[in-house]
Parts: sequence; C-alpha cells; structure tokens
Amino acid sequence: RLVNGGSPCAGRVEVYHRGEWGTVCDDWWDMSDAGVVCRQLGCGDAVDALREAHFGPESGRIWMGDVYCSGSESSLKQCGSRGWGKHDCNHGADTGVICSEVRLVGGTDLCSGRVEVHHGSSWGTVCDADFDQQDAEVVCRELGCGAPKELRGAAAFGQGEGQVWAEEIQC
Repeated sequence: RLVNGGSPCAGRVEVYHRGEWGTVCDDWWDMSDAGVVCRQLGCGDAVDALREAHFGPESGRIWMGDVYCSGSESSLKQCGSRGWGKHDCNHGADTGVICSEVRLVGGTDLCSGRVEVHHGSSWGTVCDADFDQQDAEVVCRELGCGAPKELRGAAAFGQGEGQVWAEEIQC
C-alpha cells in the first residue's frame, strides 16, 4: 500500500507480512522498484522513486531492505532483498513512490503525445472535446513536464486503441 501521499497512487511504500504492515528501506531503491509497486497497485507507471522518508517516516517495522527489482516482477515480494525484516537503516530511509495514471504516447519525447489514462487494468484515450489549457496544465504537472506549450486535437499523435476512458474533462 501507499500511505500519506494524498492519493491512492502516491505515498510511502508499505508491505504486509505476518499480519503486520511495515516499510521498505531506500537502499538501492530506484525506478524499476517503483514501477513494480505502481503496476502491482494498478496505478500505471512510476513517475518518481522517492527516498529519505519523503512521505514521512513510519514508526513500526521495516520489512524490506536492499530491494532489487528487474522491473518485470508483478509484486514487490518477488523482488530480491536481504530477507524479511533484514536491513541496515532506520525510518528516515523509508521509500516512497509517485505513480501516474496518465501518460503521453506517440510524441517525440516523454512530454508530448496523445493523452492516455490508466483505469482498471488497461490504458485508454481521452477525447479532445473540451480538453483545454487548464486540463493540459494538470497533465503536464502530474508528469513533471512543466507548462504545456501547445494543445493539439484531432488525433494529432495518432489514434489510440481500446476504450475512450474520459471525455469532457473539466480541471
């Protein structure tokens, strides 16, 4: 689970083991590890892998240390680590993640492209009806891309596949 992040897809990483929630030490913590957590929780892709108790320190157990994920695992528990409860850190080193349920596809870089939203277990598109500057600012801010430079409609980055998850967005 993710705690103290203000949304279900951001916060301090906690794992449940032997009937108790505990944190994960940030030694070796990186985007591959964060990506596994985000996918496991149905939160899309990782935007940031945070260290040093970014979402506040916990006071209970530290369950995992020296976590190493290749990125293909479906669960954090499948990743390598020192073993349950084995670590060399304190809660000042609790990990965190920020996941995105939004991505840009078909652009020339990570900050341009067709807006897609992760919902349930699949990605879908966003209809351009009423998609305006304010909506684009929210997407760009969530992805850490700064201010939007240009809005394009009419499938400028190609047509998406699958479900249209959102239309007439009002941010």
